Amino acid sequence: MEISAQTALCGIVLHPAGHTRSPAMHNAAYAALGLDAVYLAFDVAPARLEGAVTGMRALGLRQLSVSLPHKQSIQAYLDELDETARRIGAVNTVVRRGDRLCGSNTDWLGAVKALERETSLAGKRAVVLGAGGTARAVVYGLRERGAHVRVLNRTVERARALARELGAEESGSLAELSRAPWQVLVNTTSVGLGEDVSPVAAGELVDGAVVMDAVYQPERTRLLRDAEARGARAISGKWMLVHQAVAQLEAWSARKAPVEAMADAFDRAGKTPARSGGQAE
Repeated sequence: MEISAQTALCGIVLHPAGHTRSPAMHNAAYAALGLDAVYLAFDVAPARLEGAVTGMRALGLRQLSVSLPHKQSIQAYLDELDETARRIGAVNTVVRRGDRLCGSNTDWLGAVKALERETSLAGKRAVVLGAGGTARAVVYGLRERGAHVRVLNRTVERARALARELGAEESGSLAELSRAPWQVLVNTTSVGLGEDVSPVAAGELVDGAVVMDAVYQPERTRLLRDAEARGARAISGKWMLVHQAVAQLEAWSARKAPVEAMADAFDRAGKTPARSGGQAE
């Protein structure tokens, strides 16, 4: 595309940057909407994050996506956080409002929109595997939608802390999945990233349940293949990523994002060899 002085600059900060499909999705959306904008990937090491935010101010970037490992540390360099970002404790979106940089979080919305492709969440018994930043967003989203949430993690203390902070009803170790019935399962651990392994034994999966894996590369992880074989409905992490990007685009452009065009761009980007697998943007 032709870039001029009027072109809106947007992008993503992450480290490393070899795996990101965000530029493909956002640039496809700009083209579909006729927006004079361009979205770039910036590989920013943690020690250079403050300088990157200063550069965002100086260069007039309109919107910045934030991926690993910056989602918590970037909060210190912003002018304000919305209530959702404060509750989750992480930022994945920065939007310029005048001279102010405002942090928010759309990961939770991406998660619930992806799950709602297969089921309503109000009143459902849900299990979240993991206790990191993605887990925090998923737990927040499930609670916002009225689900009853149990957090399971290899380190039980972290699961308990997350449950207390975000209002999940139960917590425990990964080995406790079969302790109570569940209808929705979300894996936010890195198990399955680059390996054909699952965080859950196939025999513990439930016929008729909904299972989502935040790992999106490969798109059909071992967990999802096992879930389908057991009669569960499987959701790729692709849809969580697409829907959080949709919310990011709409936050700064005030335009309705073209979901299918972004999903198609995600798929096309996956056909290009990447340097690493994916669980982030």
